[in-house]
Amino acid sequence: MRSLQRCGQWPVDHVSAAVVSPGAVCSYGDIDRPYPLASVSKVLCGWATMVAIEEGLLDLDSDVGQPGCTLRHLLSHAGGYPFDGDEPIATPGRQRIYSNTGIALAAHAVADAADLPFQQYITEAVFAPLAMNSTTLHGSPSVGVTSTVADMTHFLHELINPQLIDASTAAQFTTIQFPLLNGVVPGLGRFSPCPWGLGCEIRGDKTPHWTGTLNSAGTFGHFGGSGTVMWVDPAARAACIALTDRAFDQWSADALRLWPELSDAVLGELSASPQ
Repeated sequence: MRSLQRCGQWPVDHVSAAVVSPGAVCSYGDIDRPYPLASVSKVLCGWATMVAIEEGLLDLDSDVGQPGCTLRHLLSHAGGYPFDGDEPIATPGRQRIYSNTGIALAAHAVADAADLPFQQYITEAVFAPLAMNSTTLHGSPSVGVTSTVADMTHFLHELINPQLIDASTAAQFTTIQFPLLNGVVPGLGRFSPCPWGLGCEIRGDKTPHWTGTLNSAGTFGHFGGSGTVMWVDPAARAACIALTDRAFDQWSADALRLWPELSDAVLGELSASPQ
């Protein structure tokens, strides 16, 4: 795709990218180069949790964390926990507080229910069946996955056309949880409301946004502090992944301009192509 050539102009040392669309995968750069995913890890963690729910190990309304907090609260950043730190700073369900701690607590709950370390569980439940053989988790489940574009295209196919979980379970993953909650998307700003799914951000009506103006409101995904970005647009049945080796805070102004430009170029090119 010509649109992916834009990545070559980004102010980063290395970038690898791909677009997954019906019947095709197009890529740019070294798709076998490993990159830390940073917070894009949360989407993988959320999907592994949905597998655990489908297996009957626990459910979204299982109590986890502080009183009144559930797995659903934690995965949608509504558990009342801070960005980092074990002590709650709010009552569950009152506001959208982006929290690495919340995602880690959700992963720990899965690990306890499965009686396996979460690193082993996510490998057996997601990485291995999707042939993501170069993908590993070390450290916190909220930020600790390392992967390649080649592997992540397998995961994007799974998000578009789920095979590991039932369609009804997958639909919960991208359903806005606690729809009226306000909150902040780190690095982007405060939104009212601030829609979120179960481990993935949902675009909704957020403006400005790190996805493009052509992305539908149902677009879901994440970006990461390591300079990574990934989205799935159900309306277009297409997805995009771009991994870099430059921390987001070192080029945030450029990234928040270049990422939407790439998204619009990708979706514009797909809409102009014969299906």
